[in-house]
Amino acid sequence: MSAPSIRKTYTIKEAAALTGLPASTLRYYESIGVITPIRRGASSKHRVYTTEDLDLLTWVSCLSATGMSVSDMRRYIGNGALGEAAAPEQIELLKAQQEQLAIEARSIALRRRYVALKIDYWRAVQAGDDARAAQLSHEARSLVDDLKKTKKQ
Repeated sequence: MSAPSIRKTYTIKEAAALTGLPASTLRYYESIGVITPIRRGASSKHRVYTTEDLDLLTWVSCLSATGMSVSDMRRYIGNGALGEAAAPEQIELLKAQQEQLAIEARSIALRRRYVALKIDYWRAVQAGDDARAAQLSHEARSLVDDLKKTKKQ
């Protein structure tokens, strides 16, 4: 005779701690359909998370960490049940996110370059090197248009 299997469950507080998502975000993702409704306790009616729920929430947390929009996360998670048939759309969603991250990386690199130029500018000012300060100021000004473009993306 085999022993009955004991299935570990988690409260919303435990699920939040284990997934890195605040309890309010867990409730929000459930309310807007990013994840399916979580089972409720028979007597308490509190959410009862399973290991499978936590696995899914971990994936959702990772998608969120990439900056993926909620609507794209909803589509991505919903497609998961479709298996191989969903592969083209999943790839499309992920490639779009990859491109968005590349745009953000270029923007960050440009902003870092601007800040580095301004640091060098003020070091030149501090050292009394007016020629170098003027050159650095000109270089920083040349980045302004590029910086404005990155804000629009």
